[in-house]
Amino acid sequence: MATDDMREGRRHQRRVILASCVGSALEWYDFFIYSSAAALVFGRLFFTNLDPAVGTLVALATFGVGFLSRPLGGIVFGHLGDRLGRKPILVATLLVVGIGTALIGVLPTYATIGIWAPILLVCLRLVQGFGAGAEYGGAVIMLVEHAPPHRRGFWGSFAPLGVGIGMMLASATFALVSMMPEQAFLQWGWRVPFLLSIVMVAFGIFVRARLSETPVFEKAVISRKAKSRMPILDAIRHQPRSFLVVLGARLAENGHGFLFPVFGLSYAVNQLGVLKSEALVALMTGYLFQIPAILGFSMLSDKIGRRPVYIFGALFSAAISFPFFAMLETNSFFWLVMAFVLTSGVGTAAMFGTQAAYFAELFGPSRRFSGFAFARELGSIIAGGPAPAVSAALVAWASGASWPVALYAIVLGLLTAVAVWFGPETYRSDITADERAPTGFARVALRPA
Repeated sequence: MATDDMREGRRHQRRVILASCVGSALEWYDFFIYSSAAALVFGRLFFTNLDPAVGTLVALATFGVGFLSRPLGGIVFGHLGDRLGRKPILVATLLVVGIGTALIGVLPTYATIGIWAPILLVCLRLVQGFGAGAEYGGAVIMLVEHAPPHRRGFWGSFAPLGVGIGMMLASATFALVSMMPEQAFLQWGWRVPFLLSIVMVAFGIFVRARLSETPVFEKAVISRKAKSRMPILDAIRHQPRSFLVVLGARLAENGHGFLFPVFGLSYAVNQLGVLKSEALVALMTGYLFQIPAILGFSMLSDKIGRRPVYIFGALFSAAISFPFFAMLETNSFFWLVMAFVLTSGVGTAAMFGTQAAYFAELFGPSRRFSGFAFARELGSIIAGGPAPAVSAALVAWASGASWPVALYAIVLGLLTAVAVWFGPETYRSDITADERAPTGFARVALRPA
């Protein structure tokens, strides 16, 4: 018979999964509604003094601006997470992103306050990025440090699962408001998804506030008094290989994760003339398929290892690059759906689902939050942040042709496959040990693990 302690333990495990999944979904809902708005409306409302094509390009560039503040958020909140614990930082990051998102929903446009409108938009985007810099890492670490050793991949997958749910909700919300009459949508309809986040973030904070600290942090850091004074510096100095593997692994996962859905959405609507509602439904369908795929690939990584699953995702995403644009250019709703399902539901899902446990396992407990968050978000600047704007610039350079963007996506996929090949395998490692990888930059690229 189950004792009261066992039942309470199971209830707390369910709360950990719910809090990480729901909180991650709500936070990334906030982050991704910006990408939809940047692709569909911000160019017309905040950059009205520019040519429409240039305005869209600049709006997509402001999406990338948020990635500049993410490493700073990773440093600040990661440091606090390794010093104070995982729980309080999860609440703080969600609150920061929620405030930034809600304020975008009430921001005056260029027609009202002129140049101050795009300036304030960029500032609020930086606030979003600052909070997002440690949100995902904290959610993953909370899950992985509570998980049974042989199921860390499965448990960790609930954080990226939340991201998929958040992106799907963002796409669905914008799909609904985009069905409004054009004038009403431009006047106030686009604001609704941003303002809805207030209620959603409040619920996420309520759920996360009920969690307890992770047993790994309590046992490996607090009880041993093993807190690092400067965890980010220790992560770089003692585990440089892990740090560089995370950077390389992010190139395809993050680059493709924003190139295909964000730029793909803009390309389909603005370049190919696809209806906004059809494009958003197709994108939402891709995210819908991504949810079970993340669980499946994460469970597979518990059986055969993180590296083979991750490398498969990177190579698949590279292989699908040219077919992705060919499917969009058919202007067929069926092939539009297939394009987003294959990129989001297979390639990105294989990398994103496996990434959660893999990145957490690469670092020791006293510097896990800092190493994970900073390295991951530094990769965002290189890969995900510039991907939509770089893609738009390549299409403009090629006079509307998509082939340079496909080549760009292939390069990202191959680089990630190489980086993970030279990384260590971690799925059977002891995550309470403070050393997770060989030290010394000389060992980084000598041979695959």
